[in-house]
Amino acid sequence: MAWLQLRIETSADYAEQVGTMLSANGAQAVTFLDAKDTPMYEPKPGETMLWPDTQVVGLFDATHDMKGVLSRLAKSKILGPDFTHKLDPLEDKDWEREWMDNFHPMQFGERLWICPSWREVPDKDAVNVMLDPGLAFGTGTHPTTALCLRWLDSQDLSDKTVVDFGCGSGILALAALKLGAKRVVGIDIDPQALQASKENARRNDVADRLEVYLPHEQPSLEADFVTANILSGPLLELQSVISAFCKPGGKLVLSGILAEQVEKIESAYRSGFQLESSQIDGDWARVSGVKHA
Repeated sequence: MAWLQLRIETSADYAEQVGTMLSANGAQAVTFLDAKDTPMYEPKPGETMLWPDTQVVGLFDATHDMKGVLSRLAKSKILGPDFTHKLDPLEDKDWEREWMDNFHPMQFGERLWICPSWREVPDKDAVNVMLDPGLAFGTGTHPTTALCLRWLDSQDLSDKTVVDFGCGSGILALAALKLGAKRVVGIDIDPQALQASKENARRNDVADRLEVYLPHEQPSLEADFVTANILSGPLLELQSVISAFCKPGGKLVLSGILAEQVEKIESAYRSGFQLESSQIDGDWARVSGVKHA
Protein backbone atom coordinates (compact mmCIF):
# COMPACT_ATOMS: atom_id res chain seq x y z
CA MET A 1 0.00 0.00 0.00
CA ALA A 2 1.31 3.48 -0.91
CA TRP A 3 1.36 6.28 1.66
CA LEU A 4 1.84 10.06 1.91
CA GLN A 5 3.51 11.88 4.80
CA LEU A 6 2.38 15.38 5.69
CA ARG A 7 4.91 17.19 7.90
CA ILE A 8 3.87 20.39 9.69
CA GLU A 9 6.18 22.66 11.70
CA THR A 10 4.64 24.05 14.88
CA SER A 11 5.35 24.63 18.58
CA ALA A 12 4.80 22.48 21.65
CA ASP A 13 1.80 24.65 22.57
CA TYR A 14 -0.09 23.69 19.42
CA ALA A 15 1.38 20.31 18.43
CA GLU A 16 -1.32 18.15 19.99
CA GLN A 17 -4.10 20.29 18.46
CA VAL A 18 -2.43 19.99 15.05
CA GLY A 19 -2.20 16.24 15.55
CA THR A 20 -5.91 16.11 16.38
CA MET A 21 -6.70 18.06 13.19
CA LEU A 22 -4.66 15.63 11.11
CA SER A 23 -6.52 12.67 12.62
CA ALA A 24 -9.84 14.40 12.00
CA ASN A 25 -8.81 14.84 8.37
CA GLY A 26 -8.11 11.17 7.82
CA ALA A 27 -4.54 10.58 9.02
CA GLN A 28 -4.00 6.89 9.77
CA ALA A 29 -1.24 7.71 12.25
CA VAL A 30 0.23 10.87 13.82
CA THR A 31 3.79 11.20 15.12
CA PHE A 32 5.54 14.04 16.98
CA LEU A 33 9.21 14.66 16.14
CA ASP A 34 11.93 17.04 17.29
CA ALA A 35 12.22 19.79 14.66
CA LYS A 36 15.41 21.40 16.00
CA ASP A 37 17.50 18.57 17.53
CA THR A 38 16.60 19.56 21.10
CA PRO A 39 17.35 16.71 23.55
CA MET A 40 14.71 15.87 26.14
CA TYR A 41 14.68 13.14 28.75
CA GLU A 42 12.00 10.48 29.01
CA PRO A 43 8.65 11.67 30.44
CA LYS A 44 7.26 10.42 33.71
CA PRO A 45 4.34 7.97 33.50
CA GLY A 46 1.26 9.76 32.21
CA GLU A 47 3.23 12.86 31.19
CA THR A 48 3.44 14.11 27.61
CA MET A 49 6.52 16.15 26.74
CA LEU A 50 6.98 17.91 23.39
CA TRP A 51 9.89 19.88 21.97
CA PRO A 52 9.68 23.70 21.74
CA ASP A 53 9.88 23.28 17.95
CA THR A 54 7.83 20.23 17.06
CA GLN A 55 7.21 18.55 13.74
CA VAL A 56 3.82 16.85 13.51
CA VAL A 57 3.74 14.05 10.93
CA GLY A 58 0.49 12.63 9.58
CA LEU A 59 0.40 9.40 7.58
CA PHE A 60 -2.26 9.28 4.84
CA ASP A 61 -3.35 6.76 2.23
CA ALA A 62 -1.88 7.86 -1.12
CA THR A 63 -5.40 8.06 -2.60
CA HIS A 64 -6.58 10.49 0.08
CA ASP A 65 -7.77 13.96 -0.99
CA MET A 66 -4.72 15.90 0.23
CA LYS A 67 -5.74 19.12 -1.55
CA GLY A 68 -8.88 19.10 0.56
CA VAL A 69 -6.87 18.39 3.73
CA LEU A 70 -4.44 21.26 3.07
CA SER A 71 -7.30 23.62 2.25
CA ARG A 72 -9.10 22.84 5.49
CA LEU A 73 -5.90 23.13 7.56
CA ALA A 74 -5.14 26.53 5.96
CA LYS A 75 -8.48 27.81 7.22
CA SER A 76 -7.76 26.87 10.82
CA LYS A 77 -6.92 29.60 13.35
CA ILE A 78 -3.91 27.64 14.63
CA LEU A 79 -2.15 27.19 11.28
CA GLY A 80 -3.50 29.83 8.92
CA PRO A 81 -2.99 30.06 5.14
CA ASP A 82 0.82 30.25 5.22
CA PHE A 83 1.56 27.30 7.53
CA THR A 84 4.87 25.48 6.95
CA HIS A 85 4.41 21.96 5.65
CA LYS A 86 5.89 19.31 3.40
CA LEU A 87 4.04 16.51 1.62
CA ASP A 88 6.08 13.48 0.51
CA PRO A 89 5.37 9.97 -0.77
CA LEU A 90 6.45 7.23 1.63
CA GLU A 91 7.81 4.10 0.04
CA ASP A 92 5.98 0.95 1.04
CA LYS A 93 8.48 -1.24 2.90
CA ASP A 94 8.70 -3.89 5.54
CA TRP A 95 10.15 -1.38 8.02
CA GLU A 96 10.77 -3.95 10.78
CA ARG A 97 12.70 -6.17 8.38
CA GLU A 98 14.71 -3.22 7.05
CA TRP A 99 15.69 -2.21 10.60
CA MET A 100 16.69 -5.79 11.42
CA ASP A 101 18.79 -6.03 8.26
CA ASN A 102 20.73 -2.90 9.25
CA PHE A 103 21.48 -3.88 12.86
CA HIS A 104 24.85 -5.66 12.71
CA PRO A 105 27.18 -7.09 15.39
CA MET A 106 29.37 -4.35 16.90
CA GLN A 107 32.56 -4.52 18.94
CA PHE A 108 33.20 -2.26 21.95
CA GLY A 109 36.67 -2.25 23.46
CA GLU A 110 38.76 -5.41 23.33
CA ARG A 111 36.40 -8.16 24.52
CA LEU A 112 32.80 -7.06 24.15
CA TRP A 113 30.44 -7.59 21.20
CA ILE A 114 26.78 -6.60 20.97
CA CYS A 115 25.05 -8.96 18.54
CA PRO A 116 21.46 -8.92 17.22
CA SER A 117 19.74 -12.04 18.49
CA TRP A 118 18.85 -13.07 14.92
CA ARG A 119 22.46 -13.02 13.61
CA GLU A 120 25.49 -15.28 13.99
CA VAL A 121 28.20 -14.03 16.35
CA PRO A 122 31.44 -13.05 14.57
CA ASP A 123 33.71 -14.30 17.38
CA LYS A 124 32.47 -17.16 19.54
CA ASP A 125 35.35 -16.69 21.99
CA ALA A 126 34.47 -13.03 22.66
CA VAL A 127 32.10 -11.69 25.32
CA ASN A 128 28.91 -11.74 23.25
CA VAL A 129 25.69 -10.03 24.32
CA MET A 130 22.74 -11.20 22.23
CA LEU A 131 20.27 -8.33 22.04
CA ASP A 132 16.73 -7.74 20.85
CA PRO A 133 15.81 -4.23 22.04
CA GLY A 134 12.08 -4.68 21.49
CA LEU A 135 10.31 -1.41 22.36
CA ALA A 136 13.12 -0.18 24.62
CA PHE A 137 16.01 2.18 23.93
CA GLY A 138 19.50 0.74 23.58
CA THR A 139 21.22 -1.12 20.75
CA GLY A 140 24.76 0.23 21.11
CA THR A 141 24.51 2.26 17.92
CA HIS A 142 24.11 5.58 19.74
CA PRO A 143 27.34 7.25 20.97
CA THR A 144 26.00 7.50 24.54
CA THR A 145 25.61 3.72 24.76
CA ALA A 146 28.88 3.06 22.94
CA LEU A 147 30.78 5.29 25.38
CA CYS A 148 29.43 3.31 28.34
CA LEU A 149 30.06 -0.08 26.72
CA ARG A 150 33.71 0.76 26.00
CA TRP A 151 34.11 1.93 29.59
CA LEU A 152 32.57 -1.29 30.96
CA ASP A 153 34.86 -3.38 28.74
CA SER A 154 37.87 -1.68 30.36
CA GLN A 155 36.77 -2.52 33.92
CA ASP A 156 37.24 -5.59 36.12
CA LEU A 157 33.64 -6.56 36.89
CA SER A 158 34.35 -10.04 38.27
CA ASP A 159 31.96 -10.82 41.13
CA LYS A 160 30.88 -7.18 41.36
CA THR A 161 27.44 -5.68 42.02
CA VAL A 162 26.14 -3.18 39.45
CA VAL A 163 23.18 -0.79 39.36
CA ASP A 164 22.00 0.19 35.86
CA PHE A 165 19.88 3.31 36.36
CA GLY A 166 17.62 3.80 33.34
CA CYS A 167 18.29 0.32 31.98
CA GLY A 168 16.24 0.53 28.76
CA SER A 169 16.78 -2.65 26.73
CA GLY A 170 19.19 -3.89 29.41
CA ILE A 171 22.23 -3.51 27.15
CA LEU A 172 24.56 -2.14 29.86
CA ALA A 173 23.23 -4.54 32.49
CA LEU A 174 23.77 -7.52 30.19
CA ALA A 175 27.24 -6.34 29.21
CA ALA A 176 28.17 -6.07 32.89
CA LEU A 177 26.86 -9.58 33.59
CA LYS A 178 28.62 -11.12 30.60
CA LEU A 179 31.81 -9.34 31.70
CA GLY A 180 31.64 -11.10 35.08
CA ALA A 181 29.34 -9.15 37.41
CA LYS A 182 27.60 -11.39 39.92
CA ARG A 183 24.47 -9.21 40.38
CA VAL A 184 22.93 -6.36 38.40
CA VAL A 185 19.94 -4.28 39.44
CA GLY A 186 18.18 -2.54 36.54
CA ILE A 187 15.87 0.43 37.19
CA ASP A 188 13.61 2.15 34.66
CA ILE A 189 10.37 4.15 34.64
CA ASP A 190 9.10 2.23 31.59
CA PRO A 191 7.58 -1.22 32.24
CA GLN A 192 8.30 -2.15 28.60
CA ALA A 193 11.99 -1.48 29.22
CA LEU A 194 11.96 -3.83 32.20
CA GLN A 195 10.25 -6.49 30.10
CA ALA A 196 12.85 -6.08 27.33
CA SER A 197 15.66 -6.33 29.90
CA LYS A 198 14.25 -9.53 31.36
CA GLU A 199 13.74 -11.13 27.96
CA ASN A 200 17.27 -10.22 26.86
CA ALA A 201 18.64 -11.61 30.14
CA ARG A 202 16.91 -14.93 29.46
CA ARG A 203 18.29 -14.91 25.93
CA ASN A 204 21.81 -14.52 27.37
CA ASP A 205 21.35 -17.09 30.17
CA VAL A 206 21.92 -14.49 32.92
CA ALA A 207 18.33 -14.01 34.12
CA ASP A 208 19.20 -15.42 37.54
CA ARG A 209 21.63 -12.54 38.14
CA LEU A 210 19.47 -9.64 36.89
CA GLU A 211 16.79 -7.89 38.96
CA VAL A 212 14.62 -5.13 37.47
CA TYR A 213 12.49 -2.53 39.25
CA LEU A 214 10.33 0.49 38.67
CA PRO A 215 11.61 3.51 40.67
CA HIS A 216 9.05 3.19 43.47
CA GLU A 217 10.10 -0.45 43.93
CA GLN A 218 13.87 0.01 43.76
CA PRO A 219 15.85 -1.56 46.62
CA SER A 220 18.34 0.21 48.85
CA LEU A 221 21.88 -0.98 48.16
CA GLU A 222 25.43 0.24 47.61
CA ALA A 223 26.94 -1.22 44.45
CA ASP A 224 30.50 -1.57 43.20
CA PHE A 225 29.51 0.04 39.88
CA VAL A 226 26.69 2.39 38.89
CA THR A 227 25.77 3.17 35.26
CA ALA A 228 23.29 5.86 34.23
CA ASN A 229 22.89 6.41 30.50
CA ILE A 230 19.97 8.83 30.55
CA LEU A 231 20.20 12.60 29.82
CA SER A 232 21.56 15.63 31.62
CA GLY A 233 18.19 16.74 33.05
CA PRO A 234 17.53 13.64 35.15
CA LEU A 235 21.26 13.19 35.88
CA LEU A 236 21.16 16.58 37.60
CA GLU A 237 17.72 16.18 39.22
CA LEU A 238 18.49 12.68 40.51
CA GLN A 239 22.14 13.26 41.43
CA SER A 240 21.62 12.31 45.08
CA VAL A 241 19.66 9.17 44.19
CA ILE A 242 22.17 7.96 41.61
CA SER A 243 25.16 8.76 43.84
CA ALA A 244 23.64 6.92 46.80
CA PHE A 245 23.67 3.65 44.86
CA CYS A 246 27.48 3.77 44.62
CA LYS A 247 29.47 2.53 47.60
CA PRO A 248 32.59 4.38 48.83
CA GLY A 249 35.39 3.44 46.46
CA GLY A 250 32.85 2.30 43.87
CA LYS A 251 32.79 3.51 40.28
CA LEU A 252 30.22 5.62 38.45
CA VAL A 253 29.70 6.16 34.71
CA LEU A 254 27.24 8.70 33.31
CA SER A 255 26.21 9.34 29.73
CA GLY A 256 23.40 10.77 27.63
CA ILE A 257 25.25 14.06 28.04
CA LEU A 258 25.85 16.60 25.28
CA ALA A 259 29.47 17.76 25.04
CA GLU A 260 28.53 21.29 26.12
CA GLN A 261 26.81 19.90 29.24
CA VAL A 262 29.89 18.13 30.62
CA GLU A 263 31.01 20.98 32.88
CA LYS A 264 27.59 21.18 34.53
CA ILE A 265 27.47 17.41 35.15
CA GLU A 266 31.04 17.35 36.47
CA SER A 267 30.21 20.22 38.82
CA ALA A 268 27.18 18.36 40.20
CA TYR A 269 29.09 15.11 40.87
CA ARG A 270 32.56 16.38 41.74
CA SER A 271 31.88 16.75 45.48
CA GLY A 272 31.14 13.04 45.80
CA PHE A 273 33.52 11.55 43.24
CA GLN A 274 37.10 11.72 42.04
CA LEU A 275 36.32 12.30 38.39
CA GLU A 276 38.32 10.89 35.50
CA SER A 277 38.89 12.75 32.24
CA SER A 278 35.53 12.96 30.49
CA GLN A 279 35.36 11.41 27.04
CA ILE A 280 33.70 12.94 23.97
CA ASP A 281 32.23 11.07 20.99
CA GLY A 282 30.88 13.54 18.42
CA ASP A 283 28.22 15.65 20.14
CA TRP A 284 27.97 13.33 23.15
CA ALA A 285 30.04 12.73 26.27
CA ARG A 286 30.75 10.32 29.12
CA VAL A 287 31.57 11.32 32.69
CA SER A 288 33.04 8.77 35.09
CA GLY A 289 34.74 8.62 38.46
CA VAL A 290 35.37 6.89 41.78
CA LYS A 291 33.31 7.69 44.87
CA HIS A 292 35.21 9.27 47.75
CA ALA A 293 35.81 6.94 50.68
